Amino acid sequence: MNETKKNKADSWYWKAEKKASNYFKLLQKQALEKTYVTKLTKDIQSWRKFHIHPPFISLFSSKKGYSDYQDYIRWLDSKGKLDQYLDRSISYIYMRDLGKALHSKETQERIQSIVDALKSHLLNNQVNSNETFNLARLYRFTEREGIESTLIWVMNKLRKVTTHFPKEMDALHAERKLIKIIAGVFMHQWEEMDNHISPQERTKKLDRAIRLGYSYGLTYPFIDDLLDAKILTSKEESQYTEMIRTTLISGTVPNLGVWTGKNKEFIQFIHAELRQAFEYIKSQQPKEAQEQFFEQAYVFFRSQEMDRNKDLSNANYTNEELYVPIILKSSFSRLIARSVISAPEDVGFDERTFYYGIYNQLADDFTDIFEDLEKGAVTPYTYYLKYHKRRNDLVNPFELYWTVISYLIHDVYHSDTKTREVILDRAINSQKRFKEKWGTKKYKEIMEIFTTNNLKFQGQLQRIVQKAKDVDFFDKLLRDLIIDSLNIEQKEQENFQNTIKHVRTQINKNLLIKKMNSDSLINDKIIDAANYTLEGDGKRLRPILTWVMGVHGFGLKGTDIMPLLQSLEYMHTASLIFDDLPSQDNASIRRGRPTLHKVYNNAIAELTGLFLIQKAIIEQTNLKTFDAKTILQLIQYSAQMTAEMCRGQAMDLDAKGKSLSLEQLKVMSYYKTGKAFEASLIVPAILAHAEESEMKAIKKYAQHAGIAFQIKDDLLDVEGVQKTLGKPIGKDAENDNSTFVSVLGMEGARKAMWEEYCLAIEALQEVSRNLSFFKQFLNYIVHRDH
Repeated sequence: MNETKKNKADSWYWKAEKKASNYFKLLQKQALEKTYVTKLTKDIQSWRKFHIHPPFISLFSSKKGYSDYQDYIRWLDSKGKLDQYLDRSISYIYMRDLGKALHSKETQERIQSIVDALKSHLLNNQVNSNETFNLARLYRFTEREGIESTLIWVMNKLRKVTTHFPKEMDALHAERKLIKIIAGVFMHQWEEMDNHISPQERTKKLDRAIRLGYSYGLTYPFIDDLLDAKILTSKEESQYTEMIRTTLISGTVPNLGVWTGKNKEFIQFIHAELRQAFEYIKSQQPKEAQEQFFEQAYVFFRSQEMDRNKDLSNANYTNEELYVPIILKSSFSRLIARSVISAPEDVGFDERTFYYGIYNQLADDFTDIFEDLEKGAVTPYTYYLKYHKRRNDLVNPFELYWTVISYLIHDVYHSDTKTREVILDRAINSQKRFKEKWGTKKYKEIMEIFTTNNLKFQGQLQRIVQKAKDVDFFDKLLRDLIIDSLNIEQKEQENFQNTIKHVRTQINKNLLIKKMNSDSLINDKIIDAANYTLEGDGKRLRPILTWVMGVHGFGLKGTDIMPLLQSLEYMHTASLIFDDLPSQDNASIRRGRPTLHKVYNNAIAELTGLFLIQKAIIEQTNLKTFDAKTILQLIQYSAQMTAEMCRGQAMDLDAKGKSLSLEQLKVMSYYKTGKAFEASLIVPAILAHAEESEMKAIKKYAQHAGIAFQIKDDLLDVEGVQKTLGKPIGKDAENDNSTFVSVLGMEGARKAMWEEYCLAIEALQEVSRNLSFFKQFLNYIVHRDH
């Protein structure tokens, strides 16, 4: 490593460390002298007038129970509290994430405009709380901003990254953190743009912000979380941290070189991803801004490293060793979020952010105190809990927290009334949430340890925590909703996979056809041919959709509709046999094996296809628990759908070598694939005598899901892997077929696929049933690799 550059990097850290040390000494002095007590006592006296109400007033204004967040929002609005709730929430975000001073007229106007828009959105857009963060709604937003391709890119990146996490790391937590950082960088960019910017430049800047946010955010799971997880050996950890350090000092990612540890494959993936992210950040930094970015990144990394390497069994850390690194890491992480987009200098931003960081860090460490103790992590709180009886010199972190609050209100924000309101609201809210999370008993036990130095002030504080009203925040609600949403999404994905596995197994058990007459050689041959095709590694999507819609959607019994599942798979398999024939697609591989006409001959393949169609009709007549009129309606509908799917295949054959319009492709895809999905979902609806309005919504869902499925097939034909797909790639280009890719290009095809995804999701919301499986089915369609 270049010694000059190393010395320069060391000077960056020493300069920052000196500033943090001076700040800590100032706070320590105020804590010891109790100067914060007098100031905060007056602040709290003023503050409590608006938050501590007499019992008879509280009786008429107390929050009622609410079933979801929308009930809560409506309750706030009915009590005239929604504006204040949103105002303090947005104001806090402007202070914490954007480093703004609330006394600024410009900031106040901006906050008010956001509050008005957010209030309108919350009151006028009533949606299922579980669907608050669905991809369709997010995609619609990015469409309006012209950055839908960026969203597609970042979703693919998030998916790729989270699927590579080893089991020792929390992929869900990492995904949430990444999303939060992307949002933070995005907010900085959003605030930097004025109303006079052109739509093209706006799109360009927002695209860049998302990519930069992802690139910077990637360091958290792949550096901070990875090293915290302790899955690397000591040798691997040393080699890895040295590589990161070299990158930040030299400005160039070194080659990975020889890696002999057990985590070689994972590290190779991380190295490639981080290199790509680092090179992108570097390419977006003007020369004059690069040094500031590298300086902040180096200080952040080194302070994290110093904090991470502490050992709770070491009883000899000084107060400065405990607090200076967290002052640095908590402030520099937010400084980077602004410098990464090369934002122009904002007077006061750096100073406010530097002093503000420890306030959040101490609040977060207090919230996580028991988890940190369990992990043996060193924070000011865990260290104080372990050693306060043995070491009288230790600074009480809870007392320092309130000292920081006093310093921020009076020395950083110059006793601004609104700032005092927001900071005290947040501090009291944190205490209340901690008490709710861990229970009153644990809360009292902790308070007895942390409040011994000033019983009068702390006693007043605890009474406020008990009685205070109107101190909750929208971002906390949003955070809880996001966590719930991600947990629900993960559970739904698991249920989706388990359902597919379970139903697929049941279908496969009942699918093979028994020989009816062992003396008939030709009959044996056709049944053998049919079973050869049925034994292929088919996804069984259509009968699975039928089972889920029938059993979970309409309450039918799985055993009652098993003949229907067999019927659908026989029909689908017959269509594949015909598709593969030399007179049609002339395919040689299907479901990872040679196609039927290659194993037997064209005549046997044609006869087997006809045989399976007839077998499908027979199975529909075996639905013994349903009345004859309903079965007749079902058979009529199935015959109609078969005819329409034949029409779609005829369109496909007629289109070979011709240039098709986008609309023609959509129609053809609807008849080829959408109709099959529609049939799978409508047949159980027929058996259940569903309402016509619900059938209409289901058909609309199937139409758009089918088109999305076909677009994904076209994309996979270009960029897929033959071994994964189970069939050759590049067949469309070889056969000179018009596809969504040939008409729209890769990027256009991806956008078209997501447009169909959104339309399908929106149709699904019109179905009055809990059909999370079908949302996950759409996610499967757009994310599948086969």
